Amino acid sequence: MSGCFITFEGVEGVGKSTQLGLLEDRLVSDGFDVVVTREPGGTPLAEQMRALVLHNRSEPMPDAAELMLMFAARAVHTENLIRPALERGAIVLCDRYTDATYAYQGGGRGIADRLIDPLVELAQRGLWPALTILLDAPVGPSLERAKARTGKTDRIESETLAFFERVRDRYRARAAAEPGRIQVVDATGSREAVAARIQTLIRPILGR
Repeated sequence: MSGCFITFEGVEGVGKSTQLGLLEDRLVSDGFDVVVTREPGGTPLAEQMRALVLHNRSEPMPDAAELMLMFAARAVHTENLIRPALERGAIVLCDRYTDATYAYQGGGRGIADRLIDPLVELAQRGLWPALTILLDAPVGPSLERAKARTGKTDRIESETLAFFERVRDRYRARAAAEPGRIQVVDATGSREAVAARIQTLIRPILGR
């Protein structure tokens, strides 16, 4: 594949969407073919699965069902959007990917990695980002920003502070285990400072 796959990770409210949009604008202005997408979702079918995962319902969703829906959506997304874009040489910027599953369903829900790992191989068939930008900030203020922005919460955003602390801890642990791919960026700085740090990180993988 001749394209480049870059993902953004972090808990709610750390500024992923803002920074992803700023990077998209910069890359487009530099003449790159850029595809922006998100998980869960990214294609019409995967977006339907996203709705199943995130919408609040009276019937509880077992953790195992949530996990498998995440990977079903990821399989569709990877095969129908991400791979074709990379094969034509595009830069794919994705708001969350598999690191989020290890953080949310693994760290947050407590599902063991040994149960997640086989689904990773099945859904992705070896496709991993060239670079993952982990925007990191204290959980409490980040969640408050997220709630203030939307005015409502989905099924996962409604989880406890302790849940999101576990998510953040797992993200940081994954970054420590894969420092070559996952780069931690302090999201507490100004929007401009965070964007400048991200620009520095992407230059080597884009060859400029």
